[in-house]
Amino acid sequence: MSLFYVYLQLGFDHIIDYQAFDHILFIITLTAVYLLVDWKKVLILITAFTIGHTATLALSTLNILSIDSSLVEFLIPLTIFITAIGNIFENKTDFSSRLHNFKYLTALIFGLIHGLGFSNYLKSLLGMEQSLIKPLFAFNLGLEIGQVIIVLIILIISSIAVGILNIKKREWNLILSGAGLGVSVVLMLERLF
Repeated sequence: MSLFYVYLQLGFDHIIDYQAFDHILFIITLTAVYLLVDWKKVLILITAFTIGHTATLALSTLNILSIDSSLVEFLIPLTIFITAIGNIFENKTDFSSRLHNFKYLTALIFGLIHGLGFSNYLKSLLGMEQSLIKPLFAFNLGLEIGQVIIVLIILIISSIAVGILNIKKREWNLILSGAGLGVSVVLMLERLF
C-alpha cells in the first residue's frame, strides 16, 4: 500500500470518526439551510471552508503557524455556535448576494480554525517524515472526500425531510441549527472547564 493511500485513508477516517464529530456538526450546521437543489451554493460554501482549512492545515503541519491547541479546541465549537445563530436568525426574504458573500467569507474564516484542529491530529501521525507535502496533500484529499460524502448525505436527508415528509424548510433549519447550537454550548463549556 502506497504512502499516499495510507494518508488518504487516514484523512477520510478522521473526518468520519465519531471523535471528529465537532467537525461533522459544523458541516451539518453550515448546510442546514440548504437542500439538494442548492448544490451550487453549497459547493461554493464548502470550497471556501476547504480553502481555509487547507491553508492552516498546511501552515501548522509545516510548523509555520502555531496556536495553542486548547484555544483551537474551544474555537471549533464556537464556529458551530455562531453558524447556528446565523441560521436561526436568517431571514429568507433578506437572503441577498451580499449575505451569501458574507456566508462564504465566514466559511473561509471558520475553515482556518478547523484546519488548526485537523493539523494537531496530522502532526501526531507524521512524526519525522522526510517530505511532508505528499502526506499532507493525501490527508487533506481524504478529508475532502469524507466531507463531500457528509454534505451529500445531509442535503439528501434535508431534501427528503422538506420535499417528501413536508417539514417546512424553516422548521428543518431550526431542528438542525438548534441541535448544533445546543451541542456547541455543551462542547464550549466542557472545553472551558
